[in-house]
Amino acid sequence: MKSNIYTDHTLIIDELETCIKLHNLDLILSLLPKGSYLVGGYIRDIILGREPEKVDLDIVVPLDAIEIGKKIAGNIGSKLIILDEKREVVRIILNHIYIDIANQVTNTIEGDLCSRDFSINSIAFLFDKKCLFDPFNGLKDLEISLLRTHSENNLLNDPLRILRCFRFVSELNFKIDFNLITFIKKNKGKLYLVAKERINYEIQRIVNGANALDAVLLIKKLNIFGTDNLSEDSFFLDLEKITYGELNQKEKEKFLPSFFIGQILDVVSLEKLKFSKAEIEKTKLLRKWHFLLEKKNISQFTESDRFALHRELEMFLPSFIFYLPQNLRLDWLNRWRDKDDKLFHPANLINGDVIKKNFKIKDGPLLGELLYYLSKELAYKRLNNFDEAIYKARLWIEQNAPKCD
Repeated sequence: MKSNIYTDHTLIIDELETCIKLHNLDLILSLLPKGSYLVGGYIRDIILGREPEKVDLDIVVPLDAIEIGKKIAGNIGSKLIILDEKREVVRIILNHIYIDIANQVTNTIEGDLCSRDFSINSIAFLFDKKCLFDPFNGLKDLEISLLRTHSENNLLNDPLRILRCFRFVSELNFKIDFNLITFIKKNKGKLYLVAKERINYEIQRIVNGANALDAVLLIKKLNIFGTDNLSEDSFFLDLEKITYGELNQKEKEKFLPSFFIGQILDVVSLEKLKFSKAEIEKTKLLRKWHFLLEKKNISQFTESDRFALHRELEMFLPSFIFYLPQNLRLDWLNRWRDKDDKLFHPANLINGDVIKKNFKIKDGPLLGELLYYLSKELAYKRLNNFDEAIYKARLWIEQNAPKCD
């Protein structure tokens, strides 16, 4: 084990203390016993200059974490949750501030830091000495954007940490150490020992990160989820050959996550990992229309084919454009961006209540078919106003309504 490294990084420490004062944490810290220290992601993010979405502190105390938590919560009027009574881990929630307090589990700070997942999360700020303690060269790894572990057993203790590697690639643009890659390849199967909800959460973080493409490419390369047909199923595209420039930044943020999810997990896996019904249905529809495109060129689609496609994919069409021929993508996007384009945004000039009132039709399949017909006529510019819609509705009913003897 490396010798202890106590580091006086003035700028980092000043920034930490500024953040502590900014969030009015002085009272909380004054109630901590001697020997307490801050550790984990908050320090990492401060060093990286990242503004965390929420203040999430991990504090280690020598003893009596539960009693200390109760004392702090009572003094500041905050909520207290006991996360683990046996190991003495508590959480204090005050507005947007989350503070986890846990007992030191070994005789030394270095021993505790040794049990953490990655070197970049194994940096401590000692409140008493006002200095950083970095026994595993986490500061250096932050400087060179490298994700490294000092103990593979720490990852095996919670295999979700295997997946968390890709979150750091996605959110922080880190590279994964070669030895860690080798470990991931060997142990990726243990990921399924983890609760499905936790895996789901990490995937959502991965596909929404600023560098999600890099992380997804690595997940596919290492076949993290063991999907047997990733290379055989034509639904899984070569992501490195796709140009994503057609999408603007807002579209990338909103629609690429769903596209990426569908590129690393099939429908069965989505169901096993307890993804939402909406996300599963979205992937099913993307697959459905992709496979139809595999069988029939888009230029061979009938009016009904195209109309059905845009009805089903309207809300997330930008997630689908990468399955289209390159020369069509920008045109489709521009038409989809035009909210008045009635093919890409199917609508109706009259609603069901108006039809029922004017034509004495009841709720049922006939009404649904008529509304579908009128919407399609509008999409292909064969309808211009309310009166034309009423006229066409009357003709359609005369031709399609059941005849009574």
